[in-house]
Amino acid sequence: MKYVTKRNGTRVPFERAKIVKAIKGANQDETILSNRLTEDEIQNIAKLIEVSINNDLRERSVEEIQDMVEQHIMQSGHYSIAKLYMIYRYQHNVRRSLLDSQNMAVIDMVSEEVRTENSNKNPTLLSTQRDYMAGNSSKQLARTYLYPRDIMDMHDKGAIHVHDLDYVSQHMHNCDLVNLEDMLQNGTVITGTQITKPHSFRTACNIATQIIAQVASSQYGGQTINLFHLVPFVEVSRKQIRKQIAADLKATKHELPSSVINELAEYRVAREITDGVQTIQYQLVTLMTTNGQTPFVSVYINLEEAKTDRERKDFAAVIEEVFKQRIKGLPDEKGAWITPAFPKLLYVTNDLNCEEGTPYWSLTQLAVKCMSKRMTPDIISGKIMKQLKNGDTYACMGCRSFLTPDRVKENLANSGTWKKGHNYWGRFNQGVVTVNLPYVACAVDGNLDKFWTALDETLEVCHRALRIRHETLLGTPSDVAPILWQYGALARLKKHEKIDRLLYGGYSTISLGYAGLYETVMRLIGKSHTTEEGNVLGIKIMQRLNDACAKWKAAENIDYSLYGTPLESTTYKFAQALQKSFGIIPEVSDHEYITNSYHVNVREPIDAFTKLTLEAKYQELSPGGAISYIEVPHMDNNLKALETVVKFIHNTILYAEVNTKSDHCDSCGYDGEILVERDESGKYYWKCPSCGCVDHDLLHVARRTCGYIGTQFWNQGRTAEIADRVLHIGG
Repeated sequence: MKYVTKRNGTRVPFERAKIVKAIKGANQDETILSNRLTEDEIQNIAKLIEVSINNDLRERSVEEIQDMVEQHIMQSGHYSIAKLYMIYRYQHNVRRSLLDSQNMAVIDMVSEEVRTENSNKNPTLLSTQRDYMAGNSSKQLARTYLYPRDIMDMHDKGAIHVHDLDYVSQHMHNCDLVNLEDMLQNGTVITGTQITKPHSFRTACNIATQIIAQVASSQYGGQTINLFHLVPFVEVSRKQIRKQIAADLKATKHELPSSVINELAEYRVAREITDGVQTIQYQLVTLMTTNGQTPFVSVYINLEEAKTDRERKDFAAVIEEVFKQRIKGLPDEKGAWITPAFPKLLYVTNDLNCEEGTPYWSLTQLAVKCMSKRMTPDIISGKIMKQLKNGDTYACMGCRSFLTPDRVKENLANSGTWKKGHNYWGRFNQGVVTVNLPYVACAVDGNLDKFWTALDETLEVCHRALRIRHETLLGTPSDVAPILWQYGALARLKKHEKIDRLLYGGYSTISLGYAGLYETVMRLIGKSHTTEEGNVLGIKIMQRLNDACAKWKAAENIDYSLYGTPLESTTYKFAQALQKSFGIIPEVSDHEYITNSYHVNVREPIDAFTKLTLEAKYQELSPGGAISYIEVPHMDNNLKALETVVKFIHNTILYAEVNTKSDHCDSCGYDGEILVERDESGKYYWKCPSCGCVDHDLLHVARRTCGYIGTQFWNQGRTAEIADRVLHIGG
């Protein structure tokens, strides 16, 4: 059975009778005096379209079928009827109102696109629906007043993607590194209430979660905090605890040996660390931001941040507690322990923990155990990062967006913790526009010589779209988001002061995204970029993208940077765009997704170490953001293999993650891998291999979506990609 996608995103079975009815409606118009279609002609047109639909490998939309009807009526020579049919379509579109249709789809939750737009948003919640409906209005504003028609045409046909149209008409930016240190050490203000320096580790953790929630409601991307910024408050707690013990002993007129006092104090410090970490863990997954989801937050963990032995031991104790609590997971409504999506953990390997014999190798072993059970932490190689980032080691913003190395010579943000050189906390990204590379290759019919000119032209469209994003932020007063611009998260500007100086000179970045390098190389030379010839071309394309960013940066003093876009719903959009414009081309447009960024295609057999080695070259050419992954089976009984992988990452590639499986079925209690199946209509769905349950409300599935873990299920394109993933380490 063939299905059709309606305007509101719902899928319905194709019905030839509806085509017949629509043609007859135009054919019977009273203004037609002669040359009407005969019954046989009407039935023949409907039959031809049905045959075309049945033979097509992709799913058609209502609009495409209506285009086919118009074409067939005109080919039959009945031009007056074709004209009436077009008028009929136009009138119905006006009455239908796109915005009303989109909002009703949100409310009724009938649209597959709405239900799976974001794998970490629950579309049944009123807060999510409100955000989507407000976003629909914002999209219309952006389309009407911000972006010219040619840019929107490129966006609509899938040649490029202007990200976050539902937010860009406001003075909002993409993602950031929260300067938690400044806010905790020097105080902040949250919703008009002054927050002073905390007097315990537990309080610092609580304040941190409130800051994260406030920041998340003032931007639309990911944010990262530095776990080390909380560590000094362990010593604050230690001093408070020792003071309290001394006071208690004096009040009760008891004496204890100093060794016992020390032991008791450290016991209470450990309990304080447990409670503080638990505060972060539970509050971050139970807080709800204004856009209807838990904060998209990453936690950066780098032992080298500690400068004294005492500080490093406290930091290690905090890290250990973070991993232990994440291994345990969080209980769902029925008490089953499941994998949470956030916070994402970013663990840096360095000389302190990179292999056996280093002082904190035991922490890395615990990280590996956590990775096998909960798909986190991700690994950032301090060794490789220092080589690529001018000697610096720092976090990505959210799941993969990296700032350019610090080149700011003065304290533009009035930060209370600024020191000349090596500053990253408090900086941010302005926005993203992504080029669909396979679309460019297909548009020139795979002609390599023509590809370069077409690519340059498409990049200029992206450049113009990025400039609009930048110019929308220009003139933003600090008052729109005091937590960001006035109270330390990103800056400490004065009231009414504009943020403009933070948009130039390297304080913030703006991202040129890209997708589908694999399909592009395949279309141009018929080979994967894992081959020698394909790799040469892949590197050349990446360099062309970098050269464009460098040219724009030199001309405008804005830090344009190349970014490996984490496609979620857009992977499906881009694949559909290729199929609609160019048909089915093997290994280019014959699937419901395209490959993320520079990645080796998910279907291509390759071992973990070869994959990481190859992709390391591409990460170097994707400085604005990139992450590589390897797909593995259940690894709880083979932690040594994962330790080997982590050591290899440390010596080979800047940033990588391991995709394990840790699902749960509430119906039967099964823990393991929930499987992807496909029904007779071709639609993917999830099924428990133990009891056969297919109810999404009873299945807890956690999968790496595109740098972060998704837990609310995915659109058909992303689900197809997940189903096709091959293992890079054998089971």
